[in-house]
Amino acid sequence: MSPTRELPQFVRDLLASKPRRGQGLNNNWLFRVARVLHPYRERGEIVALLEAATAGESLDAGEIERAVDNSESVAWQPGQAPAPRQPAWPKVNLEQREAVIASTGGLADLWEHSPIRFEDAEPHTEEIIDRLFPGNPLLCCGASKSNFATRSREDWRGSLSGLQLIVPSPMSAPTGKTKDGRTSAHTLDNTGPRRFLVVEQDNGTADDQAGVLLHLASKGPLVLAVHSGSKSIHGWFHHNWQPEERLRAFMHHAVEIGADPATWTRSQFVRMPGGLRDNGKRQHIIFFNPEAITQ
Repeated sequence: MSPTRELPQFVRDLLASKPRRGQGLNNNWLFRVARVLHPYRERGEIVALLEAATAGESLDAGEIERAVDNSESVAWQPGQAPAPRQPAWPKVNLEQREAVIASTGGLADLWEHSPIRFEDAEPHTEEIIDRLFPGNPLLCCGASKSNFATRSREDWRGSLSGLQLIVPSPMSAPTGKTKDGRTSAHTLDNTGPRRFLVVEQDNGTADDQAGVLLHLASKGPLVLAVHSGSKSIHGWFHHNWQPEERLRAFMHHAVEIGADPATWTRSQFVRMPGGLRDNGKRQHIIFFNPEAITQ
């Protein structure tokens, strides 16, 4: 008999509507589905159902079990209306974005607000990476999305300014498993706990994007702003040991005013500070405040 036997249709629909990792899987969908499964299954059966539903996804150890245990105290009871399913990320609110841009400064203001300003032509990549990632953690860096490696910080020393990409969190191991089972140096599986949440915007002028980052800096610790060497500015926000729920609320607001949600995924490559883009342009530093890193 099917393991979903006798489950209400809305529960079966929830099990079949799994979002991808980075779109609410870990801190939203697992909890929500576990919550409505409690009246119908024992703990072990719920874990097994969620494991089957998420087969192929890279989940942290114990993530399913935590969702099951944390949802037990607020388990849904038959007769209650199930909570409506919400989209993973909001659409851009153009009116709100325009209001934010109109109420903040532009690129020159972001530069002027920077506690440290690099006014020479040097990339300063090595000293910035030392401040962003103290010690000797594993870092995943690359010349391109197909040419990358995970090495210790010291093994990278002296070569980072010639690369264009970096994962903005330390890696937990030299390699991990991709969703299709391959071994790779760049996977969600071998990406460690989030250290920085990066906000990138694909649209708007440099002044518009700088205005959005200035606005977000009033809501979270902006550490770094890097020009991509093309059309976007990457804002690095230190997670400041906030729970994922609060970080997601911050990202939700950022997406609402124009940010790309792709950088929510911990393993997503972003622009190397001071690195060299494949078009030969330097990814120069617009803003740097290492004092915003609390640990």
